Amino acid sequence: MVFLFPSFALGLEMDDLVEREGLFYEKFTVIPFTGKIDEGLEQGSFQNGKRDGLWVGYYENGQLEFQGDFRDGVRDGPYVGYHDNGQLWAKGTYKDGERDGPWVSYWENGQLDEEGTYKDGEKDGPWVHYRENGQLFREGTYKDGKEEGPWIGYHDNGQLFGKATYKDGEKDGPWVYHHENGQLWSEGTYKDGKRDGLWVSFNEDGTVNEEWTGTFKDGVKVE
Repeated sequence: MVFLFPSFALGLEMDDLVEREGLFYEKFTVIPFTGKIDEGLEQGSFQNGKRDGLWVGYYENGQLEFQGDFRDGVRDGPYVGYHDNGQLWAKGTYKDGERDGPWVSYWENGQLDEEGTYKDGEKDGPWVHYRENGQLFREGTYKDGKEEGPWIGYHDNGQLFGKATYKDGEKDGPWVYHHENGQLWSEGTYKDGKRDGLWVSFNEDGTVNEEWTGTFKDGVKVE
């Protein structure tokens, strides 16, 4: 039997709905669902078959997983996410279903993971990334989701790993690498993501690494 109208039953959860062509319906009905889902791991409201307003989600262990707003079926507005141990995972804003504006995220142990800004769902502008032990990992600028311009990276122990230059997400320009003990590792230039021109490389003890020292073209060492 197919009912033309929803039952308006209390205690609904997502398993009581079915999705057809992007709209949600209560089972055995033909009218897009309007009402609340107040049971189960996801809870919130629907308007004409689409998520609308504040929604919350929970892990199987009962911990809060996320809290965020929807409009016309897509995320739109403030969002907060959590790890299953209760630690804050991410905090930011959505616009028309895409991350937009300042975002910050954290490792499961509570340490800061990364922070920066999104634009239309892509990382854009200055970003800073951290290791799980709290050490700074890398920092630089994104443009339309790709690395652009100068970047700096660090080893686990906090020592400088390298200074780099990107263009449209590809290694391009001068690069300098360092070993964990602070010794110079390798120095040269990239072009379109490949080593190009003179490179010098050293082992941790300061001796020359012959394999990576010399002149390169299109990423291949020129004998």
